[in-house]
Amino acid sequence: MGIILAALLIFAVVGAGFVLVNLLIGKLIRPERPEPEKLTVYECGEPSVGTAWVQFDVRYYVVALLFVIFDVEVAFFFPWAVVFGKYVGLADDTLAPHQRQAIEATLFPERIAAPEPGSASETLRTDAASIPSSLVTPKQALLWGWLAFVDIAVFFGVLLIGYAYLWRRGDIEWVRTTRGNQILRIEPAPPKSILEPETASLTA
Repeated sequence: MGIILAALLIFAVVGAGFVLVNLLIGKLIRPERPEPEKLTVYECGEPSVGTAWVQFDVRYYVVALLFVIFDVEVAFFFPWAVVFGKYVGLADDTLAPHQRQAIEATLFPERIAAPEPGSASETLRTDAASIPSSLVTPKQALLWGWLAFVDIAVFFGVLLIGYAYLWRRGDIEWVRTTRGNQILRIEPAPPKSILEPETASLTA
């Protein structure tokens, strides 16, 4: 333990010293020529004009919020994948007994608890150590694996429905279309000609 702490301390000291030495060397050898343009906040690109207090486009927040929602929900796939992989491994009939017991110990730690030293259960467990025992049969493991698959399929289906709903509303599009928001335009009737009444009277 002392060797590990000493190694970590040496690593931290060497790393911090390397950074400080480089900063000190740069401070000593680099030329200092302060100019008005160098002292500005932004020294490349277009010159800053006006104030920075402008309204930020709300569309950035919408896209970021949607990303966070779906990204966090997709993170739930990882613990499921770990458990699903273990059940698939237990469903294998050719799995070695010691490998099966190791997987079961990670799935059911409370059922495989170490007995107290000197107890009768410890003696029985020592006597039966050579007899492979299984808490889950391959058939049960396969059934639970399919159950977990259906569970994650329903969860993923809910995500797809939400994604399709957002797509249908146009929340993912950066520039929304105005095709559905067009106002019905009523074209004005063409003006009547002034000569129409006179023509009608002459005809009569």
